Amino acid sequence: MDERFYDDAGAVGRRYRRQDEVGTPFCITVDFETLGEQGDDLKNTVTIRHRDSMEQERLPISDLLAWLLGRVR
Repeated sequence: MDERFYDDAGAVGRRYRRQDEVGTPFCITVDFETLGEQGDDLKNTVTIRHRDSMEQERLPISDLLAWLLGRVR
């Protein structure tokens, strides 16, 4: 995978900052909760971080495409 789009180096906070610097409007994080390793409550969900507000929200992966399309069109 192209490293410009996938970043697994360093702590997640540093990754967010690198993406902020290049202007990425939203960062999507797949973590242990996504994989169900912390229980089934958040399995198959991702965290989305908004660059401008630094707000984070979690949503089901199945809703991700519609969520992104609603914000970039």
